[in-house]
Amino acid sequence: MEYKKNDLLTVTIEDMGHDGEGIGKVDGYTVFVKDTVIGDKVQAKIMKAKKNYGYARLVEIMEPSKDRVEPRCAYARQCGGCQIQALSYEKQLAYKQQKIENNLIRIGGFQKEEIPMQPIIGMEDPYHYRNKAQFPVGCDKEGHLIAGFYAGRTHSIISNRKCYLGVEVNEQILNLVLAHMEAYDIPAYDETTGKGLVRHVLIRYGFQSKEIMVCLVVNGSRIPGAEDLIAKLREIPGMTSISLNVNQEKTNVILGKELINLWGEGHITDYIGAVQYRISPLSFYQVNPVQTERLYGTALEYAGLTGNETVWDLYCGIGTISLFLAQNAKQVYGVEIVPQAIDDARENARLNHMENVEFFVGKAEEVLPEQYERNQIYADVIVVDPPRKGCDEKCLETIVKMSPNRVVYVSCNSSTLARDVKYLEERGYRTERVRCVDMFPHSGHVETVVKLKKW
Repeated sequence: MEYKKNDLLTVTIEDMGHDGEGIGKVDGYTVFVKDTVIGDKVQAKIMKAKKNYGYARLVEIMEPSKDRVEPRCAYARQCGGCQIQALSYEKQLAYKQQKIENNLIRIGGFQKEEIPMQPIIGMEDPYHYRNKAQFPVGCDKEGHLIAGFYAGRTHSIISNRKCYLGVEVNEQILNLVLAHMEAYDIPAYDETTGKGLVRHVLIRYGFQSKEIMVCLVVNGSRIPGAEDLIAKLREIPGMTSISLNVNQEKTNVILGKELINLWGEGHITDYIGAVQYRISPLSFYQVNPVQTERLYGTALEYAGLTGNETVWDLYCGIGTISLFLAQNAKQVYGVEIVPQAIDDARENARLNHMENVEFFVGKAEEVLPEQYERNQIYADVIVVDPPRKGCDEKCLETIVKMSPNRVVYVSCNSSTLARDVKYLEERGYRTERVRCVDMFPHSGHVETVVKLKKW
């Protein structure tokens, strides 16, 4: 049977897609319904119809799934930040592990029974875990200032200053900033006209250090009443860094290149385990410190270091994994294409008095062969933590050529992970262990660590 736009259907949700949307079938026709969970029986309205499948909007839950829970946040359905808050946390973990398994079977060519899967690492308390928040600032229909999050797949702002995933001080900071904008008549940026001043409020918080950073992203280079704003923000315990980030482009990229320090340090510091890191407004840093320690702990365990190994860390960013590995390795080399990240990485190595780490700027697939061929630097262990698009094929080729005893692959995207693991499996490596770490509760994302051994 074929359906068309605006048709109403009754469907039972049997599966969930990679973004957490519910999937059900009606007479062989597949329907994707956002805001539903496995086990829900719902009425849904088709918004977009294709020949064999369609996208529908949830109209009514006729029989809720036994795994459905009441979301803690009233905006969970509209907001793009959470996709699966209506699913019990235990089932969220099961869904994520299943998603990784499915990709390893479908894309990686594994048989289900041969995946050496260890149990997923969840959180004891899956709320208030984020150490970073970026709140867009805008106006509602009446012209009042609002801050919050974008609705799913759009740029319309859901007004909400109290997010259950972020730290509680965020709300206090937002209230202060918006009250200051009202007092000084400072306009929010308007994406359609490119006019207005304040675009985003970026807040970072050190879970161990209790240090706070506030960075206002502005369409200009100054903020009216800056002294007054600084004085108010400084009253918040832990305030360490207040800055402006200049972004005058008509773009949906949040941060511009230029930073103007208003007060305090230009950075905050925090710890993962015993390792200290310096974090600036522009640096990439994992957003869930509790789970990051478990993720890196798993990577370290899979690397099997005894203190005699030479380790390469590819796509190393500000050296987060490199320094974690350096605690147990003879020598670690980190490679990253972003020069500012490498400056941070070197600074982080200095902060921790680690002398057995060296960093290179460049593409892994260019730096590795050069060091291997020119300086005879080899690898006992190679650790990769690539972006969503996975490893470059030249990079994988080089890994195979250098033939380390172990490869530890850390991934935020299980479909490119499965593709790359298959490549290594076809060239002399065997997958020994797989483990997921839930870094992003209530969202569809999950991190995975895989240990591959040469055989």
